Amino acid sequence: MNISAESKPKGRSLFNRWTLVAMLAGATLVGGVAAWANGNGVCGWHHGMTSGQGAADVGAHVDHMLKHLYGEIDATDAQKAQITPMVKQAMNDLLPLHTQLRSAHTQALAALTANPVDRAALETSRVAHLQLADQASKRLVQLMGDVSDVLTPAQRSAFAAHLKDMHGNPAP
Repeated sequence: MNISAESKPKGRSLFNRWTLVAMLAGATLVGGVAAWANGNGVCGWHHGMTSGQGAADVGAHVDHMLKHLYGEIDATDAQKAQITPMVKQAMNDLLPLHTQLRSAHTQALAALTANPVDRAALETSRVAHLQLADQASKRLVQLMGDVSDVLTPAQRSAFAAHLKDMHGNPAP
């Protein structure tokens, strides 16, 4: 029996499409979170941080990152005085999430290697990963908005280009 596209129930195909999109987005998010939990960056916002760094090392890294950013966006001293504390507070807010993500990652690996595989623990770990990623994402979006409020329109464009370039999408 041949069913044409017109006779297919629209709600079901839309549901399937959105389910696929949600699954792909979730997989991408979990992959990013896993990379972050393994020390490949602070929530993907800046690459190159390692999991073994202490607070002082993270502070030095943030200072280096800001110096680079300030040069790219031609920030004034007044802007730097506003932005620096915002970024440092955000990093302080995100560091505990990093520890929690590492713990959830360790639990997932333990569940995966159990005999038999502990599917309930895997699901619990997945939910924890997503909740922590959501918290980190919200905090980063808040930071980007706060920083953008301090910048001029031209600087916001440079900031957006910096973020795009940092994530492997070179600016046009």
